Amino acid sequence: MRKHILVVATALTAASCASTPAFQPDHVLPDAPQSWVAAPQQQGVEASRDWVGALGAAELSPFVEEAFRANPTLAQSLARYDSALASARISGANRLPSLNGSVDYTRRDANNGPGSDSYSLGLSSSWEVDLWGRVRNTANAAELDADASAQDLRGAQLSIAGQVARAWFSLIEARLQTELAERDYQTQNDTLALTERRFARGLVRSSDVRTARSSVASAEATLASRRRSEASAARTLETLLGRYPSARISRDGALPDMGELGNIGSPIDLLSRRPDVLAAERRLEASGLRVDAARAALYPSLSLTGSAGTGGASAEDLLDVDTLISTLVGSIAQPIFQGGRLRAQVDQAEANAELAIASYVETVLSAWREAENAIYADQILAERVDSLGQAFQEAAEAEGLVTRQYARGVATIFDLLNAYSRRISAESQYISARRDRATNRVDLYLAIAGDFVVPGATATGE
Repeated sequence: MRKHILVVATALTAASCASTPAFQPDHVLPDAPQSWVAAPQQQGVEASRDWVGALGAAELSPFVEEAFRANPTLAQSLARYDSALASARISGANRLPSLNGSVDYTRRDANNGPGSDSYSLGLSSSWEVDLWGRVRNTANAAELDADASAQDLRGAQLSIAGQVARAWFSLIEARLQTELAERDYQTQNDTLALTERRFARGLVRSSDVRTARSSVASAEATLASRRRSEASAARTLETLLGRYPSARISRDGALPDMGELGNIGSPIDLLSRRPDVLAAERRLEASGLRVDAARAALYPSLSLTGSAGTGGASAEDLLDVDTLISTLVGSIAQPIFQGGRLRAQVDQAEANAELAIASYVETVLSAWREAENAIYADQILAERVDSLGQAFQEAAEAEGLVTRQYARGVATIFDLLNAYSRRISAESQYISARRDRATNRVDLYLAIAGDFVVPGATATGE
């Protein structure tokens, strides 16, 4: 941990000249444990390097690939990365001399005689000698900004893959909930038909019929709500894929059964994997270089300018070396009075560096928190899925028993509807818990910046 912090601090404290006081950061990361607190005893088997494939949903990888091609958010991140690369090239160009060429033609007409023509060909060049490293540090800072933008792009890819996975699991859950509501609606109608037949034979009261009809209406309302949720989930996924949100996307698929979690590394490992942490680190280093560049602006600057030109009364004179005139000028400029602007720029750069340090620490702490929460939730949700699976099985057995008792006239309509309600609730919770566990596993892979492979796209872990 200390070694990692020293690497970051070195970029901040390196000064351009010996007389410049080193910039000292005011924040450091807290010591991190060697293993995750929520999972001190991890499995020895390394976690899969393709978490998208490891989720066990065959339909997911093609969806992620499609999102990589068409998702507008990802396209924005790519454009920002391209812009950062261009900015780095612009800053880097200041390290080299500039060279400009010109060709001039002048025609002078006289009132009482023939006119005259003149031609000139010129070259001019200028270059700032980087005595104190200001130009170098500014260019290096821009390169670090581009590196940070590359990590932002990688983070966007990871985020889009996670959003697609979560949206797909939400759609599968919504479809299963709709199917459950459809079965419930059919069951309630069957119960109503049975109750009406028993009423016709005088075996039950009219209130039982009305109670059964009420249950049918409630089941129909629930079904309508489930269908609405399913359509909304489908449109969410289609939007992520860059499709028109028509809610016509295929729902074929099943919620995966999550296996045991493999070795996912340590909190220290996360610092070299998470794109947002790496991006914050690059911006932290860049802010230190900008402090140095701002301080270097307080010192004298040396500029060299040169020019050369030829010319004459005809175009042939442009290439006549006898008419060549050249100059070379060196100038040293020392800021004397700028109204406090340069000192204010140093203060601003130092404040921005302090901001970058605090942002880096906050990013790391948030990353650790997300990982610990997801690791802990993975264990809790596994227990919840098992418990709700058992509850669903018991409720289904109880429903079958009460249904047979009602048909024989032993149980009341309220016993039957209560059994229906318990089974439906248990099954619905079981479906939701399985989706919660699958979604949390996605959150875990995102928290540790797990690798994934998408055909036709670059893996984020590389």
